[in-house]
Amino acid sequence: MNDQYNYNFLILDGYPKKSREQFQSVGMTLAGELYAELLLKHLPDASYDLLYTSDEETIIPTSEEMNNYDGVLWPGCNLTVYHKDDDRVQRMLKIVEMAYELGIPQFGSCWAAQIAVYVAGGKVEPNPKGREMGLARKIYLTDDGKKHRMFTGKPRVFDGFISHDDIITEITDRVTILAGNDFSPVQAVEVKYKNGIFWATQYHPEYNLHEMAKLIITRVEKLIGERYFDNHEDMVKHVSRLEQLSNAPDSKNLRWQIGVDDDILDDSIRELEFVNWLKTMIIQQSDSS
Repeated sequence: MNDQYNYNFLILDGYPKKSREQFQSVGMTLAGELYAELLLKHLPDASYDLLYTSDEETIIPTSEEMNNYDGVLWPGCNLTVYHKDDDRVQRMLKIVEMAYELGIPQFGSCWAAQIAVYVAGGKVEPNPKGREMGLARKIYLTDDGKKHRMFTGKPRVFDGFISHDDIITEITDRVTILAGNDFSPVQAVEVKYKNGIFWATQYHPEYNLHEMAKLIITRVEKLIGERYFDNHEDMVKHVSRLEQLSNAPDSKNLRWQIGVDDDILDDSIRELEFVNWLKTMIIQQSDSS
């Protein structure tokens, strides 16, 4: 590793201000800040700029400014990539395209997988099965995923934190599907487009039990309507168990009741996709340059 190199990243949080305020009202960490924490956890000397791209006052970087970044990080977002009349979406798609053209490595989760594929000619649509929420169960590596560097050291079948109701439905030859499950056939991708490479997961390696508990609180009305919970009290009981396990991850009874294992509770397993991206696409690239 090049100890003299100052790695610099751009983090793009697309959640509108109203959504961010809702997250903060329940004590949830904002999506962009979660990625900043994850970055500094594994690359403590890195620097970054965090932009809220849905805010009208946010100035989008020029191509010259983008060249100052070693990587671009995309947290989740509650916008819809195929809404072509939404200026907020179009601004972010332009940044994705710019990073592809400049050859800047990109990584992200949820929304990131969708924009990565969409910009490269793929298609995103509502999932006919509805919302996948809380935990994506039995994510399996494809044959390509088993040999891909994103999943070095990862179990071949695992669970992951998730919250989405759109899915990738069509891909081009620029896209390699690395993981999927029965609910969402595309759970991880590598996209090679123009001069760039984008690694992305539909699930959230950056989340933990506490953050998922807070997200459920913000989504409670939708989740009751979608029959994830019978009522508000039912949600409170579930969230309470998540928070308890977050504080006592070795609790056998809570692990069993919620149905989670080390792939969820062990940071070194859950965050591995991001760590592998840092090692492969950022550190090794700078060492070889």
